[in-house]
Amino acid sequence: MNVRSRLDAHVDRYAARTRGMTASEIRALFAVATRPEVISLAGGMPYLSALPMDAVSSVVERLVMERGAVALQYGSAQGDQKLREQICEVMALEGIQADADDVIVTVGSQQALDLVTRIFIDPGDVILAEAPSYVGALSTFASYQAQVVHVEMDDDGLVPDRLRDTIKSLKSAGRRPKFLYTIPNFHNPAGVSLSLERRREVAEICREHDLLILEDNPYGLLGFDEEPMDALYAHAPDRVIYLGTFSKTFAPGFRVGWAVAPHGVREKMVLAAEAAVLCPPVFSQLAVSAYLETEPWKDQIKKYQELYRERRDAMLSALEDMMPPSVTWTKPTGGFYVWLTLPNGLDSKAMLPRAVTARVAYVPGTAFFADGSGSTALRLSYCYPTPERIREGIRRLAGVLEDELELHSTFGTGPRRPQRGQAGSELASAPYPDLA
Repeated sequence: MNVRSRLDAHVDRYAARTRGMTASEIRALFAVATRPEVISLAGGMPYLSALPMDAVSSVVERLVMERGAVALQYGSAQGDQKLREQICEVMALEGIQADADDVIVTVGSQQALDLVTRIFIDPGDVILAEAPSYVGALSTFASYQAQVVHVEMDDDGLVPDRLRDTIKSLKSAGRRPKFLYTIPNFHNPAGVSLSLERRREVAEICREHDLLILEDNPYGLLGFDEEPMDALYAHAPDRVIYLGTFSKTFAPGFRVGWAVAPHGVREKMVLAAEAAVLCPPVFSQLAVSAYLETEPWKDQIKKYQELYRERRDAMLSALEDMMPPSVTWTKPTGGFYVWLTLPNGLDSKAMLPRAVTARVAYVPGTAFFADGSGSTALRLSYCYPTPERIREGIRRLAGVLEDELELHSTFGTGPRRPQRGQAGSELASAPYPDLA
């Protein structure tokens, strides 16, 4: 083929790892989902109109006027010392006892994901992850040519017996997973949380098999009904790398996240961060630090909790009232997401164009599995739309599902219609891969 006729004249020059880089299904949806006539139940954008913008403006103005020469300068690759101390105070709400020296500030927790993967993963290495799992993590793992092996979840989170069986299956095939990636609180996309009993058991299993845990916790302070549960880090600080972020409890535009890790791991992450970005943005760090110091940030989190609880309730109520009886869903007690399971025979990815035509958007379940499975599920987000928009969006989606079921019934391929799945749903489980 003539080089000039190629879409990309440099295709032969790219590193092999770029073959694992694919566009996120959520990013691909963005242009459509942001059209005003479309009700987007797809993206997980915090509802920033709930922030006191006058207070944020004052914080930023004072920062520029009083500390501008520092805030606009280069800084430490590990992050601002005072902010790291404040992060330790935030984490203490979830039972974490850490020192500021244990913390590295990152450009959102997504960069922390990248740094951890970079320092641990060689091409072909195995990472364990829940089924389903966060699409941003799966993209990062794919970019470093990792093999993701999914472990089954249910309504109480990761299933310890399945974790134990998967580790043993891998070991019998001569494979040793590098770490377990988990979102224990208000899971993205499943919406479920790992029970306290299972936290202890998962930590013990990983200790027994000398397995590192990568704990991703964006939503832990956004529970609706109870005080935050202790993080996995609180149960096994010697083998957990904990990731946190201010994107959900303050604002994502500042891009301030962090990681807490054992000393040697943290040092490697700092070196990797220096190579990637030299240092995290000082201005963003000092702005977040000033906000934590001068504003009632715990009260703001409570406002977020109340707002998201109201929207969660609106979504669950609408699902109960409008969905066909053969559809099931999870019942989150915090966070942003509901995981909805379709009847056998329906395909959420194939159905999406028809949903968009009906002016409602969601994320197909296939985005959350490394092997592209999950077609019988989809993720719904309730964090951004108003309760009225949520209810109307569910009405539109229910209409699409009814049409799909009718179409399948007409052609004799449709699923049977069991009783309504109002008590939750079984999460999709991925079969063990061929490990031989």
